[in-house]
Amino acid sequence: QVQLVESGGGLVQPGGSLRLSCAASGSIFRINTMGWYRQAPGKQRELVADITSGGSTTYLDSVKGRFTISRDNAKNTVSLHLSNLKPEDTAVYYCNVRTFSSGSLIPRDDYWGQGTQVTVSS
Repeated sequence: QVQLVESGGGLVQPGGSLRLSCAASGSIFRINTMGWYRQAPGKQRELVADITSGGSTTYLDSVKGRFTISRDNAKNTVSLHLSNLKPEDTAVYYCNVRTFSSGSLIPRDDYWGQGTQVTVSS
């Protein structure tokens, strides 16, 4: 029932910026973490950034200071602003939402979007 739809990917020059957005449809449990993962060809999927329903954020070390994650609880959206982009940021970026029961670190639900391509090249 829950679907995640990403948008905002595209081709950008090194040093450029773009903004990714993810819209969630359906009912999402109030205790949740929304985030972005990425996967480059031949590489493992890695967490880029996430943000909890309480507002706590986590960033991949290589993107700290360059990327910013935010969420709008009223609209059920999460966004990622990417700045000072580098060729190594090229990947498919996936939106992810995990929900949790009180006191549990094991997700009760785990949702994924289809991904949006980000290509950084001159």
